[in-house]
Amino acid sequence: MNAKNKELVKVAFIDRDGTIINEPKGTFQVDSLEKLEILPGVIEGLKRIQSDGYKLVMVSNQDGLGTKSFPAKNFEVAQNALLKLFEKEGIKFSEIFICPHFEKDNCDCRKPKAGLVSGFLKKETVDYERSFVVGDRESDAELAKNIGVRAYRMEPYGKFPRIASVERATKETKIFVQCNLDGQGQFSVNTGLNFFNHMLEQLSKHSLIDLAIKAEGDLQIDEHHTVEDVGIALGTALLEALGDRKGIDRYGFLLPMDDTLVETAIDLGGRPYAVFNAEFKREMVGDLPTELVEHFFISLAESLKANVHINVKYSKNEHHKIEAIFKSFAKALKMAVSLDQRIQGELPTTKGVL
Repeated sequence: MNAKNKELVKVAFIDRDGTIINEPKGTFQVDSLEKLEILPGVIEGLKRIQSDGYKLVMVSNQDGLGTKSFPAKNFEVAQNALLKLFEKEGIKFSEIFICPHFEKDNCDCRKPKAGLVSGFLKKETVDYERSFVVGDRESDAELAKNIGVRAYRMEPYGKFPRIASVERATKETKIFVQCNLDGQGQFSVNTGLNFFNHMLEQLSKHSLIDLAIKAEGDLQIDEHHTVEDVGIALGTALLEALGDRKGIDRYGFLLPMDDTLVETAIDLGGRPYAVFNAEFKREMVGDLPTELVEHFFISLAESLKANVHINVKYSKNEHHKIEAIFKSFAKALKMAVSLDQRIQGELPTTKGVL
């Protein structure tokens, strides 16, 4: 099979220290079993990414590895133990790339330079549109830029980001959605409907959920299938990213926008139900049929398995009305998916199950 006919490979480039394991603040070296500590959310997060069809590739700078200050055998003891722990959980890294140099060495392989993975990128037909880097430093974000993929940056010593990817293909549409619940509101949206793109961008920006959405639909026939299937795929991705939902706030907003006031309430309790109270005086806003706004949120609520109640209290402008609906939903979603340290590891319910 030649390179042109090879199936594209989705890759998650994962940093090590500070991202999947704790990085000791004094030495910044994990050179013993005593220092090996897997960070919260890593096992669940890596399993999710792997189950979404991604190759896991570890990319790490290890200053002075192989020198007297950081003997290779000490590194290997901790590294091998880490890989065995992952293996027991069904997690496998396809490739592991380690740069042993100091920054002063000015090598070609130290992050953020992409030299460490250049051979891999030549060998594999990487799906750059769907691949990404996860790391805790600016050098990881810069590595992503140098490779040509998106970056998901996490807080140092924090919880591994809740990332999920969904592909949905029917005879009418082909949808890709990737979300990071612990993002910064970065987005890449292309549905073929400009006004719908704008609304989804608002959703990302105001929820601080990173969103990558690409939709190819039968727009020559109607907008219905595209809007509906994006709603289904987005809800599915959000549900998957929530995982076991332990520690989330669960509930979540009144949002004013000039002449408009919208009330949105969300319950991520696992029961799909949608209430949508809004009337539109125009058939279209931009290239989006206004009747599909309600249908989008119903589709999303069903696949997200959430209660979503949206009430437009009053409005004089149809554009403002729709934009306020999306922004209000975004703010409510931001509140609901947020993690509360006081209930870390607990379900937000007295029933014991969601």
